Amino acid sequence: MSDKIVTLDVREDLRNGHEPFSKVMGAIAQLPPDAKLRLVAPFEPTPLFSVLGNHGFDHESKQIPSGDWEVLFIRRSGGPTTYVPPTRSPCSTMKPESTEIMDVDARGLEPPQPMVKILEALAVLPAGAELHARTERKPMHLYAQLEERGFAGVTEEQNDGSFITKIRSH
Repeated sequence: MSDKIVTLDVREDLRNGHEPFSKVMGAIAQLPPDAKLRLVAPFEPTPLFSVLGNHGFDHESKQIPSGDWEVLFIRRSGGPTTYVPPTRSPCSTMKPESTEIMDVDARGLEPPQPMVKILEALAVLPAGAELHARTERKPMHLYAQLEERGFAGVTEEQNDGSFITKIRSH
């Protein structure tokens, strides 16, 4: 395997309140087949492990002297050589009576983990399915991320004070 390493440092994004998920997935999409991705973050990004694992990557993580985390994502041999986003049907072709619903409970998580958990679920959402995400707060920062990915969401407050955001592809 090559020693070519592409580094992506998302610490500044997170400090500024920006969700780096799309930046990470963009880096994976552009990663040459013989390269590894080194991700530097202020916390161990464990939700990414399963998402990138589903795309053919193993990982090695370690805490660095600054207290931040460095994760090396390594393409498995025989795994996909490029990241291909899942295809989704437009909403107009979805039949409401047959729509599969995926529920995600993101309550009790510290930001940005609720958004990461929701975006991870969207990455594996079957074509034509709808995602119902339950959060403790109205996910204001999520809407722009949904739009970038071709989704739309409607959030409703529940009687218990939580929120459910119903997400579908455009």
